[in-house]
Amino acid sequence: MNLGMPEMIFIFLLALVVVGPRKLPELGRQLGKFLAEFKRASNEFKNQLETEMLNIELQERAKKKPEDTPASAAEQPWERLMRPLQETVSRTRTELAAAISAPPEPANPPAADLEPSSSATPSGPR
Repeated sequence: MNLGMPEMIFIFLLALVVVGPRKLPELGRQLGKFLAEFKRASNEFKNQLETEMLNIELQERAKKKPEDTPASAAEQPWERLMRPLQETVSRTRTELAAAISAPPEPANPPAADLEPSSSATPSGPR
């Protein structure tokens, strides 16, 4: 979908007539927030897929024995470079799982016990 300047002006004028000049800025802000959230979610999904594909590839490489492939010497530097990334991903996954399973902390912590008042403590004979 390729929109040029005349099409954009037409869409803007149509929105101005349909929505009105007072609600158009609010509608634009909401549309911008929606697009930003959609882009963030799609990037997050794409990164998650790439990470999973990388993990699967690393697992497959780990299953292969070095004797089976003649290029195993060339793969070792790559595996050394990828090891910190794999460890970071697994650590992040563990921390995320722990954060999700942890009970939420109360918003207002309980107040500390105050000293008992003098009327509450029994005093000796007067």
